Amino acid sequence: MILHHVPGSRSMRVLWLIEELGLDCELRLWSLTDGGLRSPEFRALSPAGRIPALEVDGRAIFESGAIVQYLAEREGRLAPGPGEPERADFLEWVNFAETQANILQALNIHHIFLRPESARSIPLMRLDTKRLAVTARALDDHLAGRGTLLSEFSAADCMLGFNIEALFRFLATADYPALAAYRDRMTVRPAYRRALARAGGDAIYERDFYEVPDVPG
Repeated sequence: MILHHVPGSRSMRVLWLIEELGLDCELRLWSLTDGGLRSPEFRALSPAGRIPALEVDGRAIFESGAIVQYLAEREGRLAPGPGEPERADFLEWVNFAETQANILQALNIHHIFLRPESARSIPLMRLDTKRLAVTARALDDHLAGRGTLLSEFSAADCMLGFNIEALFRFLATADYPALAAYRDRMTVRPAYRRALARAGGDAIYERDFYEVPDVPG
């Protein structure tokens, strides 16, 4: 099993689940900035040139949600099966995680990757921050009085738990106490700590918090 990985990216979801499942996996590191993800070699694994890709069972799988669902079902653990009471909830949260991650990606582009800074759209930054806040409020309400997304820890927590560290780069922790407590529970899990140690740090964020700039003038 080979996981193609960029530190701080969605591939952390897969690495965390691999550690939770106790599977052996080789990590192959890529960069977001050197053009390697656009190479024919990588696009043969992930056609859109996006991390992660997982080589497993004689093929490559791309899209983190698909990989997480595949591994959980392959191992018969950490995911309710078809017909089980929480199956629909599991699928909802796995896909909600990607809805939220796409908003985070938009904020990352505006705050970090878009150059020069004059190319940034402050109205779009404000809009995406508000959209992120809607997802955070939904999670905070759902997690009030709960330890995990479902009745017990599942692969959906690997999908969504990964987002929370990034989310609090743009939203105030104090505004979402249940979500912050959930983040704290997830990040002390032994498998998460092992994955973090293997993951190679964070290749994206240089600040603890990113404010939306004021409109010039």
